[in-house]
Parts: sequence; structure tokens; C-alpha cells
Amino acid sequence: MRKPWIVGVLLAAVLLGGCGDPSSGAEAAPPPEMPRASATTQQRAPASASPSAAASAPPAKAPSVLYLGDSLAMEAQKVLGQELRGELRATYTSAPYSGTTLCDYLEGTGEHSLVPDGDKAAALVRRLRPDFVVLQFWGNAWGYTPCMDGITHDASPQRYFERYAADMKRLADQIAGAGDTRIVWVLQGPDPITPDRVRRVNALYEERAAASGELVADAGRAVSRAGARYSWVQYLPCTAYEHAHDEYCTQPGRDRTALHRDDDYLHFCLAPTTSTPKPCPVRSPGILRIALEITRVIRENP
Repeated sequence: MRKPWIVGVLLAAVLLGGCGDPSSGAEAAPPPEMPRASATTQQRAPASASPSAAASAPPAKAPSVLYLGDSLAMEAQKVLGQELRGELRATYTSAPYSGTTLCDYLEGTGEHSLVPDGDKAAALVRRLRPDFVVLQFWGNAWGYTPCMDGITHDASPQRYFERYAADMKRLADQIAGAGDTRIVWVLQGPDPITPDRVRRVNALYEERAAASGELVADAGRAVSRAGARYSWVQYLPCTAYEHAHDEYCTQPGRDRTALHRDDDYLHFCLAPTTSTPKPCPVRSPGILRIALEITRVIRENP
């Protein structure tokens, strides 16, 4: 019975590796003198077609938001930008790098990292002065990035969690030292291979936020079954919005929508993972649900 899960772990490692080209980490190529983060805009985007479009009036002051993370952020960056711009008139910058974890965004890691110096979290905060820094990391558990120094959850769970907590503090301290901004830690959805790992990583995010006054966006709950927060599912019942928009309710006759592809339990993009990291090119219910929860937290914490 263990063989399918072993195959699953190997598949996930391949998927992360396939999304791990740092050179494609930003949403769009900027001018040469700028870091490789996506271009920002202060113009309000056209009205969003999402359920948040008429949820509430935009805040009196449009926020500026910086979005950093791994392949989950890579695939979600355009949808989150659409929601933030459309609902909150936000100025938005995204600079995710697939295959990364927290330590990749630490300054001082140099070539020991998948993120170039210009796109380190503190460097971007100093330049952009965002009101919010949204951090979405599944919690690289396989030692894919060199900055983890070979520490993996499988080999040594205790060392992995200790290192993860230490990197959280270092990254938050560097961000705080770079500017007056609020961190939003994004909680992750269920992991069918090591469900307790994600539970504990999310607990670290929550403990950090509670102790420091930072924020938490429980996007993972939006892609979990009601009453079973850490039980992985491929499908969930369609929401009212998804029923009203066929492209988001993938199986309307069965009153359910797909969160994951059959061959990828980790990502929420319903298009195949490619060797060149890029935002998800198709409408994907899981990505929209995640983006809506992050947007809600920023809207409610002006």
C-alpha cells in the first residue's frame, strides 16, 4: 500500500523541480535596472468578474501589496493581482520563484539561493515600500533548494521544523527592518502525503502572527472540505458563484468542482505543469478561492 505514496512523493518532487527555474520567477520582465519583480500599476483594473467584485466598497486608501512565494504563488499571481486591483484598487507587485522556501528570500544567502539578490524580500520592501507583504510557501520539505542545507522533513522532522521556525523569524525581521509593512502568512491546504507536516507548518505561521501582530490568511481552508481541514480532496462542492459560472464549476452535474488535476495533488492550476514557471493560464477554482481569501484579509485589515 505504500508504493502509490512513494510514487506520489517522487512525482511531487519532479513537479517542483519542473517549476524551479528561478530565471522565470517574476510575472513580467522589468526594465534592466529593476529587480525581476513584476511591474506595478496604480490604475484601477476593469471590474472583476469574481464574487468579490461587489463584495464591499474599496478602502479609502488603496493598499500596495507585494506577493512572494513558491510555485503555488507562481501559479496564483495573476489571479490575486486581478482581485486586489479590481476590488481594492491596490498597487500590486509579485515576485514568486518556483521551488523556493523562506530561506531563499533571505538577504545574505547569495548563490546558496534560488532568488537573486534584487528580489530578496527586504530588497523589494526597501524599494517598493508596500503596505502588505503576502508570503505563500507550501514549506519545501525535500531539500530542493540549497539554502535548506539538506534538511528535509522525511529525514529529520524535528530539525526541519526548527529550521523553518528560525527562517520565519529571520525573514520577518529582515522585512520589518526594511520598511513599515504588514506581513500576511498564507496557510496552506492539505497534503495527502504528510498531512501533519502542513498542519505543523500552518501552526508555526499562526503562532508567529499571534505573537507579532502579523496577519494570517487561511487560504487552505478555502480548498479543504468543511469539518476536515487537513483531509486532502481533489473535488469540493461548487459555490454559488461557481454554479453561476460554468468555467469554475467543472462538474456541474455532480455539483462539484476540481481543485487539482489527476496527475498533480499539490498545485491548483488545472493546466499541466511546465518546465518554464508561469502563472496559471486557465481558470482554476482552487486558485480563485485562495486569491479571494487573501484579498479578504487585506480588505478587512486596512
